Amino acid sequence: MAFGTQDHYNFGEKPEHDLSRGAGTSKSSTSSQADLDDIERASVQDHEVYEDSTNEKQPSRVSLELKRTASRASNVLGRVLTTRSIVDPGPPPDGGMKAWRQVACGWIVIFTTWGWVNSYGTFQTYYTLTLNESASTISWIGTVQNFLTFFIGAFSGRLLDAGLFVPTLIVGSVLQLLGIFLMSISTKYWHFMLTQGVLTGIGGGIFFTPALGLVTTYFSSRRAFALGIATTGNAVGGMIYPIIVQQILPKLGFAWTTRVLGFLNLGLLAIVVAFMRPRLPPRKSGPVIDWSAFREPPYAFFVAGLFFVIWAVYYTFYYIASFGVDKAGLTYTSSTVLVIVINGVGVPARVIPPFFADKVGQLNMMVPILFCLAIVAYSWLAVSDVSGLYVFTCFYGLVSAGFQCLMPSTVASITPDMSMVGTRLGMAFSTLSFAALTGPPLGGALQSTMGGQYTGASIWAATSTLIGAVLIGASRVAKVGWKLKVKV
Repeated sequence: MAFGTQDHYNFGEKPEHDLSRGAGTSKSSTSSQADLDDIERASVQDHEVYEDSTNEKQPSRVSLELKRTASRASNVLGRVLTTRSIVDPGPPPDGGMKAWRQVACGWIVIFTTWGWVNSYGTFQTYYTLTLNESASTISWIGTVQNFLTFFIGAFSGRLLDAGLFVPTLIVGSVLQLLGIFLMSISTKYWHFMLTQGVLTGIGGGIFFTPALGLVTTYFSSRRAFALGIATTGNAVGGMIYPIIVQQILPKLGFAWTTRVLGFLNLGLLAIVVAFMRPRLPPRKSGPVIDWSAFREPPYAFFVAGLFFVIWAVYYTFYYIASFGVDKAGLTYTSSTVLVIVINGVGVPARVIPPFFADKVGQLNMMVPILFCLAIVAYSWLAVSDVSGLYVFTCFYGLVSAGFQCLMPSTVASITPDMSMVGTRLGMAFSTLSFAALTGPPLGGALQSTMGGQYTGASIWAATSTLIGAVLIGASRVAKVGWKLKVKV
């Protein structure tokens, strides 16, 4: 190109000189003009050939660079979004900055999922007062939300084991937030069913189980205590959401109150996405559901026992505020305090039992707590005034929190292979989802059958809790026999 260009420029000077010298000669002029035309055509052809060759080679170089850039981006994205680059990290650290950071993120996850779910009693009472539907029908919104948060865990738990925690967390967060913000523009029963019931339930279910399973992989001897601290997010969320609703609903209205809750969850979940990371390498093979677990008596009895207890617990949580309005003469605002109390008193109970459970064993701690919960549940039959209702609410919230905080660590303790903990935890929560789905409506149907009286539903809830306690006691016996001094 340099040579061809130089010829072109040299000729641009020389022809002018020759033409001026031979201006009087026609032949010379004609020859010079012909030469000029020939060289100019050759120069143009050379330039076109160069451009063609450049255009042929340039895409190749650009394509190669794009491939290299895409490959580097893919590798970085793969390291961020999956655990494929993690090698065997050895035993759990059982502490340290990174491990406790996962506990803090787990706390936020439980705050934004089960804290949100457990605060539904506030919405149940509000919907009963504003929607033209029965209390039993309205309770299906909360039970569908509860069901999906549990049930989706059967599948999302496997995603943790497969090394896809971060994408799972992002997708679940987006769906939950979408449900909350769409809930703010809802006005009819079926609107709330789709937004609060279905969307927030699916979103929470997608990321709750993997997050809880992830926390268990960072601890061994202090696992129950770490999970107990994380599950205090349940109780705190169960207080904060109702307080926000109680304080700003009369001032801002339902739509903006719900949006405030949505922005709260948006900020908290952004922190989780930024800092929560898995520790173990992915388990690429294996079933989504480990059916062999149900052939292990300790696991089978334990999950069956949880079903009966959860059946009753969520009925009580959902209807405690309505009971205050119907039977104790409380206003809507005053009844909201019951939802705050039943969740708030559980904060210490979510830390103290797990602390001792690490020393004496999870099942050894859970069995007596459940028998105490059954006794408290039967005492609801004696409640007839406001003071008695507050006493019952405090004790029920305290003991039920002690039970709930031990569920995930107990599943981990009876799981032989920790690489399966996400799967087995999801299986347990999926089974419980059917109890959460049917418990409150069943209790509400019993109330309707008895003319609005709570007696039959209270007896059913207490008896169900007692059956659950017996089954979880059977799980302990199946694990270690009747020996009382064995840590299990």
